[in-house]
Amino acid sequence: QVQLVESGGGLVQPGGSLRLSCAASGFTFSIYAMSWYRQAPGKARELVATITRTGGSTNYADSVKGRFTISRDNAKNTVYLQMNSLKPEDTAVYSCYAPWSRGIWGQGTQVTVSS
Repeated sequence: QVQLVESGGGLVQPGGSLRLSCAASGFTFSIYAMSWYRQAPGKARELVATITRTGGSTNYADSVKGRFTISRDNAKNTVYLQMNSLKPEDTAVYSCYAPWSRGIWGQGTQVTVSS
């Protein structure tokens, strides 16, 4: 079964950190670039970060540059999003995406930044 499963979300205070994971199965993970998106209530989905298939190149939304780091472990078929210095405006459902076939999404994980 082809799927992406996110984990690691939760409630964190402003300034705190979280590490999200996205485990892939059912397809050849290592040949695809991977991305993290987020969607806050009432807002459009936003591309947060992308990593190439080897991990040699990454790109970030301006809103998270310098605070978030995307990485991957092809041996574990997993992509990560390390989020530091979190702000209330980072509150959203975070989902990973793979351009396999017509594109697949994980179920999402909620990140809430609040004091």
